[in-house]
Amino acid sequence: MSLAMTREEREAFLADLHVGVISIEQADAPPLTVPIWYDYSPETGVWIVTNADSAKGRCLQAAGRFSLVAQTETPPAYQYVSVEGPIVEQRVADTEADTRPMAHRYFGAEFGDAYIAGTPHGDREWVFVMQPERWRTVDYRKSGLAG
Repeated sequence: MSLAMTREEREAFLADLHVGVISIEQADAPPLTVPIWYDYSPETGVWIVTNADSAKGRCLQAAGRFSLVAQTETPPAYQYVSVEGPIVEQRVADTEADTRPMAHRYFGAEFGDAYIAGTPHGDREWVFVMQPERWRTVDYRKSGLAG
C-alpha cells in the first residue's frame, strides 16, 4: 500500500492553509530552516514574502532555490508535502497584490489589515517564487488507521 499522494492531492494539500517550514542552503553553515507563511498554485508555484535584507532574504538570493514542507500533525492522519526547486522569480513585493493577500490568508481580513497597518512595508520586502521540481508526500490516512 502506497502512502504517497496523487498529483491532485498533493497540490490541494500544499494550496491549503499551513505554516510552512522553509530550508535554504548556506555556503558555510547548515541550511537555514525556519517557519514561514507561503502560498501555492500550480500555475505560479510556491511564493513567499520576506525582507531582502533578512537572513532568509540573503540566503534566498545567494542559493537561488529553496525547500519547503507543510504538514498536519494529527495522528494517525498525519500528512506532509515537501517541495524543492529553483527560484523562478524575485521582485519587490506590492502591498496590495502580495503582502495584504498573504496577511489575509493567515490572519483573515480584519487582523490581516491590522497587521499590514502596523508593519512597515517598503522596497525591501520581496516576493520569491519557487517552481517545485521534486515532491515528497505522505498521507497516513491511506493506511486505514485514520478510520
